[in-house]
Amino acid sequence: MGAEEPKIKNKMLRQQIFADLKDQKNKQRHKMRAQRAKEEKDDPNAKEKRLKENVPKTIEGMRVYDETIGQKDEADEEDLMQLFNNNGEPPKILLTTSINAKRNAYEFANVLIEIFPNVTFVKRKFGLTMKDIVDACSKRNFTDIIIINENKKKVTGLSFIHLPDGPSFYFKVSSYVDVKKIVGHGRPTSHIPELILNNFNTRLGKTVGTLFQSIFPKNPDFEGRQVITLHNQRDYIFFRRHRYVFENEKKVGLQELGPQFTLKLRRLQRGIKEETEWEYRPEMDKEKKKFYL
Repeated sequence: MGAEEPKIKNKMLRQQIFADLKDQKNKQRHKMRAQRAKEEKDDPNAKEKRLKENVPKTIEGMRVYDETIGQKDEADEEDLMQLFNNNGEPPKILLTTSINAKRNAYEFANVLIEIFPNVTFVKRKFGLTMKDIVDACSKRNFTDIIIINENKKKVTGLSFIHLPDGPSFYFKVSSYVDVKKIVGHGRPTSHIPELILNNFNTRLGKTVGTLFQSIFPKNPDFEGRQVITLHNQRDYIFFRRHRYVFENEKKVGLQELGPQFTLKLRRLQRGIKEETEWEYRPEMDKEKKKFYL
């Protein structure tokens, strides 16, 4: 083994030596960049070559290839549209909670009533089974059921059941930010919002995207200038609600209306909570380069 470097016991001296070394490295880096800029100015191809050879590694860039991304299967798309077409009728949603819901669940229900058009809230009665709810909703021409799931007085998930024959979705809810905590937030109106779906590219992602398309009417009130964005990033769906802000007929930006929360798909089942078609597993979190939506 080589001789160990002597340890400097004086703290102020150590700090000074460290600062000098850091300053020396910064000067070398700036000198190298200046030299490189001069060379690339003389040779335009040099910069292009450098950028091509030094592509930064990102999680998105290292994503495991999914054969269903960008795949345009007209049969699949037609099946999805047929599955969620509501028989040509506008969406009609029943909103309820889990049994023995607490205050937080009812407060969240009030938020969802503002978000989803044509929604009716019904308090969940004890002893009322899911089959009872589905049968009653089907007879009254509801197209979807949304159930607020709660655990230990905290909203933990949302279940979506498409009527009359499914499928059923369960999403985990996290990172909820109340409207009052959003600085500069605006006040939403009753106008039907425009829906923007971003980055739902796989076959599973398209299924989830079509679900949300089916529960928002396809005739938004552009006069209201409201837009709901569902952005999928690494299987987390970020919900945002904004209003276009105009000045002298020119769009100048977006004003947040709130709330903010995140959805993560945990389970997709065929029919009314029947055979599981896709389900989250804890080991999926270890597959950092593989995403499903």
